[in-house]
This record gives sequence, structure tokens and C-alpha cells, in this order.
Amino acid sequence: MSAPTAKSDALSKERLRLWLRMLRVTRQVEAALREKLRLEFDSTLPRFDVMAALYRDREGLKMNELSKRLRVSNGNVTGIVDRLAEDGLVERIAIEGDRRATRVRLTSSGCDAFTVMAEAHEGWVNELLDGVDAEDAHHIGELLHRLPADTGARP
Repeated sequence: MSAPTAKSDALSKERLRLWLRMLRVTRQVEAALREKLRLEFDSTLPRFDVMAALYRDREGLKMNELSKRLRVSNGNVTGIVDRLAEDGLVERIAIEGDRRATRVRLTSSGCDAFTVMAEAHEGWVNELLDGVDAEDAHHIGELLHRLPADTGARP
């Protein structure tokens, strides 16, 4: 490995500053969304994420598929799904031929509740990013697509 040049050192420092800015903004937006979900829907961001994944897959997902999609442990998903089931927002369906596996899907009440939450969530994100116009949002999105989608690291 060769010694860093002034140019590569400056690029490295600029990338580090970019990462810290992205992290700060992400944390601020996430904190605001968590608070709004808690106050307006007595819900959590992980619960919203589980419902969003199930909303996208209307036939439902196996628990291990759900945890892979959300990049969290099976144990984390199980607790959230248990509470959603108690609230009547999801149902567990036995998978024929596999007694150990179950498929989880939103109930009609779960779909209705998620639709309302998702509309509010979109509005909150829109408000939180108010200083970003459509052209800038598109440009930032394009720039972020250049970054590696998956570094192989798992949470």
C-alpha cells in the first residue's frame, strides 16, 4: 500500500466529513420520526418498519424472511410481531408441510392502520426535509446510488 498523497488525504477527510453529516442528519430525522410515531400513533419505528415490510408483501412473509428483509434478528421481529398480533394488526398463518414455520401478514385492520401511518410518515419526512427542493432531492438520491448498496456488514 502506497503512502497517501495530499490529494488522497484531502479526499479521505472530505468523505469522513460527508459521512458524519449524513449520520447526523439521519439521526435527527430518525429521532423526529420516532417521536411523532410515539405521540400520534402510540407506535415505534421498528413496529412501523415491520408493518411496512408486510404491507409491501400482502401475502405475508415467513418470520426469517421478515428478519432478513429488515436486517434484524429473529428475536427482535418475534417480539414486535407478538405485540402486533395482540393488537389484531397481523395474523400468523401455518405453512403447510412445515410445522415449525409460520407466515405473518397484515390483517385488514393492520393494512388500514398502516395506510394512515404511512401517509403521516410521508408528510413528516416532507416537512423534515423542507429545505430540499425536488431537483436537489433527485440529485442527492443519484449521488447516494453511487455508494455501495451492501458492504456485507450485518447489524
